[in-house]
Amino acid sequence: MAGPLLITGFGPFPGVPRNPSAALARRIGALARPKLGGVPVRVLILSTTYAAIPDMLEPALAGAPAAILMLGVATRARRARVELQGRNRTSRLFPDASGRIASRLTLETEGPPARRSSAAGPALAALRGHGIAAIPSRDAGRYLCNATYFRALRDGPPALFVHIPLPPRTRRPAKAPVRPRRQAPEEALARGCAEVARRLVLRGRAGR
Repeated sequence: MAGPLLITGFGPFPGVPRNPSAALARRIGALARPKLGGVPVRVLILSTTYAAIPDMLEPALAGAPAAILMLGVATRARRARVELQGRNRTSRLFPDASGRIASRLTLETEGPPARRSSAAGPALAALRGHGIAAIPSRDAGRYLCNATYFRALRDGPPALFVHIPLPPRTRRPAKAPVRPRRQAPEEALARGCAEVARRLVLRGRAGR
């Protein structure tokens, strides 16, 4: 039996009490299941802690996933960012959700400077095809998003990380004008990411 498609999001962290990547990961899982021809889907919401890598991510990776789609929020971003690589670096400036600070400035003492994803180009095309103004990014940061991505890229299954912006805060007017229904931006993003997930699984089946 084929390994599952693994979709990850994150829980809260300092400054973001409700992380939208968690809800997005669950929605993508629901949308992707009918597209995958029986490949199971596992949605994993990681705690935003360094301990989540050995305690949560490593066991999921040990299950030989067919492909991995990772999601996180970039608080200053205005558009979805498709991360081209995970880098072997971290920062001691930002504590995780448990208050822990990284113990060193590299993630793996003997690891390469970076690991690149071969799936970024097709992912950008899929997102843009769903009306998402996605852009490529070479810097996934120095926090848990980058740390988990760098680890996921180590073992071979197609893996991709997508950073999403925080949803805009809007106030509904007292009497909203009647307008034609349009697909919510969050739903368009979820559908675009579900197509990204499908393409990742196809790459995994092809051995790329």
